[in-house]
Amino acid sequence: MNRILTLFASLSLSWSAFATDIDWRHVEDKAQGQTVYFHAWGGSQEINRYIQWAGNELKSRYGVNLHHVKVTDIAETTPRLIAEKAVGKNSDGSVDLVWINGENFKSMKDNELLYGPFTESLPNWQYVDKTLPIDVDFSEPTEGLEAPWGVGQLVFIYDQYELNNPPKSFAELLNYAKAFPNRLSYPKPPEFHGTSFLKALLIDLSNNHPALEHEVNAEVFEQVTRPMWQYLDEFHSVAWRSGRQFPAGTSETIRLLDDGQLDLAITFNPNAVYSAQSSGQLSETTQAYAFEAGALSNIHFLAIPWNAKATEGALVTINFLLSPEAQSRKGDLNIWGDPSVLNVKYLTGSAANTKHYQSIAEPHPSWQSAIEQEWFKRYGR
Repeated sequence: MNRILTLFASLSLSWSAFATDIDWRHVEDKAQGQTVYFHAWGGSQEINRYIQWAGNELKSRYGVNLHHVKVTDIAETTPRLIAEKAVGKNSDGSVDLVWINGENFKSMKDNELLYGPFTESLPNWQYVDKTLPIDVDFSEPTEGLEAPWGVGQLVFIYDQYELNNPPKSFAELLNYAKAFPNRLSYPKPPEFHGTSFLKALLIDLSNNHPALEHEVNAEVFEQVTRPMWQYLDEFHSVAWRSGRQFPAGTSETIRLLDDGQLDLAITFNPNAVYSAQSSGQLSETTQAYAFEAGALSNIHFLAIPWNAKATEGALVTINFLLSPEAQSRKGDLNIWGDPSVLNVKYLTGSAANTKHYQSIAEPHPSWQSAIEQEWFKRYGR
């Protein structure tokens, strides 16, 4: 019996040592000539140009060909991977790298579609800011199956010239809406920013109820969300267009702020205000801020499918994207402006000036769809 226990202990140790025992030179040698099919959102010219730059660097430095497969939502990729698993395609898969977080990560993890753990094997892992919530993704432990790539935080934008004292909490937000009707709104769920607004509201009104960390059930959902629906009933009655219409997304809230129709815009990138200013979409007097309690925060990640054809190429790609050079460029306000996951002391240029607000963790992924469905029943038109 003792020998069996010793064997299991040995296997456990060898598996955990996987992270540090990879021969990185061998990985880079095998990556030469590989084509990495990178499934990532393709809805932003800035992001697409950044990925193109990364591809050029990977080609010249490591001989890796990065092919950006532009998707509308990474959820489109999950069924493809599930189908490959169902037919036993455990190698030479069609997807080598995915940009994911939240419910998509949980779905891929639950279906055993991910390679790893691998994160601590990356040479550039040493630069990652370990104080960020990189160990969980929407309350789901990452367990080394995905590497952090950037930080998102739900913040508001206002014009200091027009508004001296913006609301600092959801309670103040409602009071402001009542005092100044038709001046506030949020994007219509299930648009990402609209649903994020609802999640932040629910966390605040429920005092971050412990149930939010776990799989949702009908009884708890009704109890925990009741104050949120009461709040929204009041808010919508004095919101922009009386809650009968909602902005389509963050871009429209920024346009409505610039047009003077809204007093607050919403974004998940604190640097978006600078990009909008430089492109002439917002006045120089605009500024981003978070509520006093903090900002709903999540990390967006990179992961490798279990059956990737170019596993080594994907590892080299992720490692490069975590380099101080690549992260500094990604965080450059004139290029992408995506807040970095590295310790700030390793960053250069405007990326080093990115401000992180106090983080509020995302609820369990199951709450997202439940909230969206109930919102649509009540307010969808």
